[in-house]
Amino acid sequence: MLSPRRIVCLTEEPTEILYLLGEGKRIVGISAYTCRPLRAKKEKPVVSAFTGGSVKKICALKPDLVIGFSDIQANLAKDLIAANQQVLIFNQRSVQEILDVISIMGRLVGREKRARLLVRGYEKNIAALQRRRKKRVPKVYFEEWMEPKICGIRWVSELVEIAGAKDIFRKKSFGKLAKERFVSDQEVVAAKPDIYIASWCGKPLIREQVISRPGWSAIPAISNNRIYEMDPSIILQPGPACLTDGLECLSKIISA
Repeated sequence: MLSPRRIVCLTEEPTEILYLLGEGKRIVGISAYTCRPLRAKKEKPVVSAFTGGSVKKICALKPDLVIGFSDIQANLAKDLIAANQQVLIFNQRSVQEILDVISIMGRLVGREKRARLLVRGYEKNIAALQRRRKKRVPKVYFEEWMEPKICGIRWVSELVEIAGAKDIFRKKSFGKLAKERFVSDQEVVAAKPDIYIASWCGKPLIREQVISRPGWSAIPAISNNRIYEMDPSIILQPGPACLTDGLECLSKIISA
């Protein structure tokens, strides 16, 4: 197909990628949750939230491609397809898949060379961090939500390990659905994490609630006050942000 000229991005990741590729001019609509780059919200109209959006507003922009993410946007994608829109849904869940999406989008807009340079830069940084690993590897519990408790998704788990730690729920992180990553207080206590990281979308960390959880006083992360909070916008969006600011923040926490 011809390279799309009018693109609607239903999540932040394709918006950030297109700007990094020097193709922000192609974007005609974005998500309300777009934080990167900051200029995007000033330059582009908001047409969607995360799970839903205005089909009417999107169609009015006359896009030749709408880009979304995951099964969570399945209903919106269905409605857009029914409205005769061309829709591309990515479902990246690992670091490699995030890099693959950058490469694919580079080809999509004729910026293959720039995409390769971006990917190589991220790969180089990842390799450098992996070479600096220390002998003692702390155990990390990354919490995506507090009730029910949800552990980190796969790319988060991989970034935790790239940053020099061990994710106590690495196996669970492969679960694509949130319910597949539910964990209990008992499981966390038994795993004895050295570091606790909270990243709750739309809700700040409340330390007192975490400390008072049943049995948690016995967890090294709690007794040693290694309790941290991360901005969800730099770690829970599977795009460049988590490979840069997110990974840097994780590295600082783990090496503290």
